[in-house]
Amino acid sequence: MNFPYVSFAKHNNILFIRTLMILLLSCATIRVDFCFSSVPTSLRALPLEGNFTFTENEFAARDYGNQYHFLPLAVLHPKSVSDIANTIKHIWHMGPLSKLTVAARGHGHSTRGQAQADQGIVINMESLGGQVMQFNTGQLPYVDVSAGDLWINILHESLKHGLAPKSWTDYLHLTVGGTLSNAGISGQAFRHGPQISNVHQLEVVTGKGDVVNCSEKQHADLFHSVLGGLGQFGIITKARISLEPAPKMVKWIRVLYSDFSTFSRDQELLISAEHTFDYIEGLVIINRTDVLNSWRSSFSPQDPAQASKFISDGRTLFCLELTKNFNPDEVDTANKEVENLLSKLSYIQSTLLMTEVSYVEFLDRVHTSELKLRSKGMWDVPHPWLNLLIPRSKIKYFAQGVFGNILKDTKSGPVLIYPVNKSKWDNRTSFVFPEEDIFYMVAFLFHAVPSSAGTNGLEHFLTLNKRILDFCAVAHLGVKQYLAHYTTQEQWQAHFGQRWEVFTQRKSTYDPLAILAPGQRIFQKRVSIL
Repeated sequence: MNFPYVSFAKHNNILFIRTLMILLLSCATIRVDFCFSSVPTSLRALPLEGNFTFTENEFAARDYGNQYHFLPLAVLHPKSVSDIANTIKHIWHMGPLSKLTVAARGHGHSTRGQAQADQGIVINMESLGGQVMQFNTGQLPYVDVSAGDLWINILHESLKHGLAPKSWTDYLHLTVGGTLSNAGISGQAFRHGPQISNVHQLEVVTGKGDVVNCSEKQHADLFHSVLGGLGQFGIITKARISLEPAPKMVKWIRVLYSDFSTFSRDQELLISAEHTFDYIEGLVIINRTDVLNSWRSSFSPQDPAQASKFISDGRTLFCLELTKNFNPDEVDTANKEVENLLSKLSYIQSTLLMTEVSYVEFLDRVHTSELKLRSKGMWDVPHPWLNLLIPRSKIKYFAQGVFGNILKDTKSGPVLIYPVNKSKWDNRTSFVFPEEDIFYMVAFLFHAVPSSAGTNGLEHFLTLNKRILDFCAVAHLGVKQYLAHYTTQEQWQAHFGQRWEVFTQRKSTYDPLAILAPGQRIFQKRVSIL
């Protein structure tokens, strides 16, 4: 038996419920959109010493990698730490109804959009730079600097006091906050550890907008969280950097090896010795023409006749790069020390090249190359870099599988390789590294030709990087990425391993709304629509 009235009422109820749901969702959408559209007005109302810009912010959607381009809603140009704190606190108080996120941008040297914020706020940290640096020149010297200061400027100011930071990156035109949020690694790391191991104190603005001074003795968990923390727990605004007496001159040495085992053995010998060189790095050279002669504009061969006969074409070679610091009145002692150290190594004798340069000239060597590349229009090109940390026990297998096999030449950028001592790293920081006493930094620093579809194009190098990573995964090498790039939280969880739980706990403590550093793609801000 049919009941038309009941059927009709049921049909009306369904229509009513559907209509109500559409209205609710529409209202929620309108509310969120209204909140989002009113954001510029609310930001303009903030009491700031600096200012926001809402147009002509394309620079904040670019970085050195030149692969990702996300335009922010606004860029903050702070003149004080309170500008940063007030901005973040404002977004924190907006709660989950706001889509806004915040990324701190230093000198724009990220390679995968890590310092970008799609329709969020980018903080131009260099606006904080240029403040007077405060030096303590006592028994344990240090300098207090803004996180927006460039390391090259810290070097020049420190040298006025006869001092310099202990640990460096290869390129000095980077901000303090940028390198401390990652690690900061170069050829001094075997002795002093990375830059994050040479910091006494930090000032940090958390994801709640709180300004906190922290150190190993005060708010220690936050201190260790932000060091190597990829910007996830707070924005570093000031840092106290450890210093040491600075030399005036450097003996700069390069030698070549044809056998990887001999090369790595000598590297490990040097980083384990009590009296050794001051900087130890290495280069992989594959199928390069006339390598020694290409270096002779900067280096002098110790045996010119034999060096001119050396053939590098079609070969896989390994360059050991070393320095010994000295002052002009110590030149004889430095020469004897270098001679003694070199006598213990098994390099190809005809490939010994040496030069003497100022301490500043050596440390700022990459900037010299930068100026040449800029003049040729080759600096602002895609840089599909891949940086790996490889356990000592696996490095030989890695070298055999990659150098000369997966990687056929090194014509499109240097490949660095050098060991460091784990004892110089602090496992309380957020940085993750292989669990062996010695591990290797291997950096594939490719540059691609824009619009090329060939073997010098971006897609070729991205495919090459994937092949290298797949090789490591299949062989279970226990590799960790430095300046890592992942697209899913599951990949990040695998990266952090057992430390993932601590990492997520720290996030919930210091940035529970996931406002900070969205470009890392670790956490996604949860936005409520009701």
